[in-house]
Amino acid sequence: MILSDDLVLQTVALDRVWQTVDPFLFCVHHDDDYPEGDDEFGPCAPLTGRNLGMDFSGRDGWSMYHGMQVPGFPQHPHRGFETISFMRKGYMDHADSLGAAARFGRGDVQWMTAGSGIVHAEMFPLLDKQASNETELFQIWINLPSTDKMVEPHFRMLWNHEIPQHTLLDAAGRPTEVTVVAGQLVAGHRAPAPPPHSWASRPDTDVGIYHAAISPEGSWTLGPAAHPRTVRTLYVFAGGSVRIGGTEVTGGHAAVVRSEVPVTLTDTGDGTEVLVLQGRPIGEPVVQYGPFVMNTKAQIQQAYADYQQTWFGGWPWPDDDPNHGGDLRRFARHADGRVEEYAVAG
Repeated sequence: MILSDDLVLQTVALDRVWQTVDPFLFCVHHDDDYPEGDDEFGPCAPLTGRNLGMDFSGRDGWSMYHGMQVPGFPQHPHRGFETISFMRKGYMDHADSLGAAARFGRGDVQWMTAGSGIVHAEMFPLLDKQASNETELFQIWINLPSTDKMVEPHFRMLWNHEIPQHTLLDAAGRPTEVTVVAGQLVAGHRAPAPPPHSWASRPDTDVGIYHAAISPEGSWTLGPAAHPRTVRTLYVFAGGSVRIGGTEVTGGHAAVVRSEVPVTLTDTGDGTEVLVLQGRPIGEPVVQYGPFVMNTKAQIQQAYADYQQTWFGGWPWPDDDPNHGGDLRRFARHADGRVEEYAVAG
């Protein structure tokens, strides 16, 4: 829907997969209220009646996705773009074809450059055997420019304690809690650097990823973007709604807004959550087929041929859906042997 409002350029209803604008390719919000875990870190609940291997039903408040025992996404390939996994609640176990592994959650982010090709698994182990295992995350795909589509695969961890989190007050003292996954909202508090070949790593692309929780009847103002070509999209979810200028954007809708001027979001009820994705478009042809995103159809065909021939390094794990056991710790073991580790997962 095209609007005449001065600030809101377009609104669209959100499906299960949220529509995005260049340089972003894909965004999905997973929000699952899993029950307590069993001895294999799967749900302690019957799985009968679910279409295991392709369960996106949301039955009883949760899905298994492609998992058969543990929820999640067993091994699958990517080429030509990046995945950003922002774990707001619960945990993700990463394993990949380079032999790297990670467990992260509770506000951590993994930013992975698929580049020339990688196979990875993303599983959601249910580590609490006594209580529910609420799991909430955003999975965001951001494109790579043609010059970087075939770089070496790589991932970087953005741990919760490193990510800027701001409490911003409106004129009446009502708070908005903002988490800055990419970019900068407050001077001197820039998000941790993305991987080196990311579009977001370039100084003139103005990539920003912000999560904002606006208090009831509170207001939050986004300042002007740093680049004149920046495209800024606001995703309103979790049932709230906001007023932007003369337009009300209700939960389950996205709004593309002007980025060259300040934009104020005012909650209209009991509080609102908003995800902001912004950036300067790459402006190149996009050809996507399944897990591969390139610039031409011939490159997609080559990606499939390369995967069938090399399996992007093979799969060094004994299972398609590995998890990292019951030890409550966050860690990352990179392909070069470097290890990051935190003894407590909370």
